[in-house]
Amino acid sequence: MLGSTVLEVAIGLTFCFGTVALIVTTIQEALASIFRLRANTLLAGIKSMLNDPGFTQLAQAVYGHPLVNPHGDGAAADERDLKSKPSYIEPAHFAIALVDTIQQNGPATYEALGSAIEQIPDPQVRRVLQGLYKRAAGLEQFQTLVAGWFDNAMERVSGAYKRQQLLISFLISLLVAIFFNVDSIHLFRTLWQHPVLSAGINGAPGALDQATVQAFMALPIGWTSFPPHLDNAFLLQVAGWLMTASTTLFGAPFWFDILQRAVQMRGTGSKPEEVARERRQAAGTTAAAAAAS
Repeated sequence: MLGSTVLEVAIGLTFCFGTVALIVTTIQEALASIFRLRANTLLAGIKSMLNDPGFTQLAQAVYGHPLVNPHGDGAAADERDLKSKPSYIEPAHFAIALVDTIQQNGPATYEALGSAIEQIPDPQVRRVLQGLYKRAAGLEQFQTLVAGWFDNAMERVSGAYKRQQLLISFLISLLVAIFFNVDSIHLFRTLWQHPVLSAGINGAPGALDQATVQAFMALPIGWTSFPPHLDNAFLLQVAGWLMTASTTLFGAPFWFDILQRAVQMRGTGSKPEEVARERRQAAGTTAAAAAAS
């Protein structure tokens, strides 16, 4: 019985944590789309890479290239004038766009490229490109080195973006935990006393649909009285909210993978209630057979 209780509690907790993480991911993706966070982060990274914080020199010219911004008109005089911002740029395309921008209307030769690099006004960018130019044996190799430089710069941008998203994810999950009163400590206590509450969970949901929300709301969550009393019990409730918010940082796939395994473990054997029921049915069948004989 103890093993069954532990398993049911684990199933209920992992389903709750996974569903909260799924809700948070959905909200976060919606916010990222509305505020164009990926595109703005990419633009900020390229502005920093090309040392053009005002978006008035090299970064502006590169963003006007059709390989970098195919939906733009190339006439944006300011960052606010950009009609579209790409969320992803192919490194090879960035390298070609940068070479075209540096050479402008000059001859497309490797020797002419070296002269064009010398004319770059920004000393930091000029020094980087001069170093890459000296190490390259030709235009194609130079573009490969520029693409590698872009990749390294974007890895740093991606790391900063992920750290920012982790903070946003934690704040959103904390708001969700407070809104639905998803108190992990209360949830654990209730499931331990009534493990049958998670008996209806049979697997990880494929999406955040109505069935998932109904199963989520069937768990011991939600408000019974609001506002809460500011006492020791409230402090414990806050700790439960923080615990719930922390678990969502692992992501919905992590929790649903654990949930799937836990459900499979439960399916490998009969529950104690089912075993007792089968024994009673078997005893009744035996008694009926004995009476008939």
